Amino acid sequence: MKLTMNARKAADRTLRSLPGPSKAAAPDVDLLVVGGGPTGLATALHAVRHGLTVAVAEPRPSPVDKACGEGVMPGGVRALRALGVEPPGQAFAGIRYVRDRHRAEAVFRAGPGLGVRRTDLQAALAKAAENAGVPLLPVKVTGVTQDAHGVTAAGPDLRARWLVAADGLRSPIRRALGLDVPVPGPARYGLRRHFEVADVPDFVEVHWGSRAEAYVTPLAPDLVCVALLTAERAPYATQLAGFADLSAWLADARPVSTVRGAGPLRRSARRRVCGRVLLAGDAAGYVDALTGEGVALALAGAEALAGCLARERPDEYEAEWRRLTRSYRRLTTGLLAARRSALLARGIVPAAAWFPGLFAAAVDGVSHG
Repeated sequence: MKLTMNARKAADRTLRSLPGPSKAAAPDVDLLVVGGGPTGLATALHAVRHGLTVAVAEPRPSPVDKACGEGVMPGGVRALRALGVEPPGQAFAGIRYVRDRHRAEAVFRAGPGLGVRRTDLQAALAKAAENAGVPLLPVKVTGVTQDAHGVTAAGPDLRARWLVAADGLRSPIRRALGLDVPVPGPARYGLRRHFEVADVPDFVEVHWGSRAEAYVTPLAPDLVCVALLTAERAPYATQLAGFADLSAWLADARPVSTVRGAGPLRRSARRRVCGRVLLAGDAAGYVDALTGEGVALALAGAEALAGCLARERPDEYEAEWRRLTRSYRRLTTGLLAARRSALLARGIVPAAAWFPGLFAAAVDGVSHG
């Protein structure tokens, strides 16, 4: 995407104000973050707290939106508060699984989660970054080169000691570095829309259908996000109609946003550290949105990554990422395997209802982030 003349001038002014000489051999900043979503902004905020100089490159105008279930688990809520970020939203008490006559619910023991519009979350983090003095550059990074001393990002022509790629599921930087790994199996996609309703649930509801899942997340007293996770390539309305009870509940609801999609969801990287370039958030690898841990994991990963850079030990980030995501990867992979079997898929919600202790333990593990 080409910059407008005004955007290019604004970027040039910001770059001139950065500390350090703008020479190929010397860094302009300690860290350049590519991507101004929650992962990138949280990484920048943590890095600044460690005393690093940081810039964020994001060509899209703020607030940056994307398809998302918009539920932040309690661990993520605590991580946001630790950064001084408290976006507007609607608290929810736990997770409720629904399939036909079966219901299973578990309350978070770690405190409530928060349903928050993706745009509100990104805007709150962007404001915090601005207040922390982090330059937000309206530029697109078109390529990276690195040597033993730093990374040069083409596009903004900025030199940094390290670069963090927080550029999403499709991560052009991950692909350019040859870190993409082919993922077997059917692709899954996410679709999202918002509805005005008379009353919202006090839980995030996960409706299990025969071929898809529907997530209902409260965002305000009269607003919900309804996200679909599916391997089917069909319109949102067609897939929503497969959830009879949910469709009936939404029959009189007013849609207040267009349908937004994302995917394929599953992505894999050979590693998270490639010289002086590190992958964060969805760019680092992603299994699925089934457990709703995406934002909380991204925030935890951002903190760990910044800590590794502050200690001048970027290679430690790989082990930190694996540790932080281990339970998520195991649980999500297991649920996806069950989903692929018609017999096992029908038993997920009944099993959660029959064994509430196990269901509560699984939800509690998710809630801590």
